[in-house]
Amino acid sequence: MHFLKFSPLFVFLYFLSVTHAATFDITNRCTYPVWAAASPGGGRRLDLGQTWNINVNPGTTMGRIWGRTNCNFDGSGRGKCQTGDCNGRLECQGFGTVPNTLAEFALNQPNNLDFVDISLVDGFNIPMEFSPINGGCRKIRCSADINGQCPSELRAPGGCNNPCTVFKMKEFCCTNGPGSCGPTDYSKFFKQRCPDAYSYPLDDPTSMFTCHAGTNYKVVFCPGNTFTPFNFFYLSRLDLTNLLRK
Repeated sequence: MHFLKFSPLFVFLYFLSVTHAATFDITNRCTYPVWAAASPGGGRRLDLGQTWNINVNPGTTMGRIWGRTNCNFDGSGRGKCQTGDCNGRLECQGFGTVPNTLAEFALNQPNNLDFVDISLVDGFNIPMEFSPINGGCRKIRCSADINGQCPSELRAPGGCNNPCTVFKMKEFCCTNGPGSCGPTDYSKFFKQRCPDAYSYPLDDPTSMFTCHAGTNYKVVFCPGNTFTPFNFFYLSRLDLTNLLRK
């Protein structure tokens, strides 16, 4: 019997043929516009109730999705965001600036698993839910009023900074790797309000979750809000009334 010899390219192409891209549905339920960003994926403005769908290739690592706030872009897609800005581009390239709430993922990893988490290691700007559309894994959520309760020394326009950004100290940044740092009063502030989210860089045991490879996902900004055409009309009227009173 003759055994076929497969080139690395053939194996790679075969892997892609049997492993499908993951779909991410990104929805804004905030009463304000959110400029969604994804790496890989780009960026899109989402008004209340709007959804943006992206497909991410199998094997992607260091993937992340976040929301940008108070943005202003010109016709060429150049501009600036108060939080989460990514090099002044609507079509995001690279990662966003702090503070920003992150949905992070690595797809099709060992044992046929996806690794997913919500991270506050870069601070917080928008409440978020990150959950499977199909499959049996759990949803994770961070919907506390962290911006309103943020310690004064961590406050930033539009969000709440992580302590590493503010103090640039090893005990907060964990720059010396595993075992070099532990929980601090600041990380406990985030953890108490969002127990499922990363509160500091080495917070893996309580913050990293797995799903079967092939799962599709949804990311929801402001998940506590319920969107219907009726309450969209109501909110619009309410916002208009408040504006007229100013």
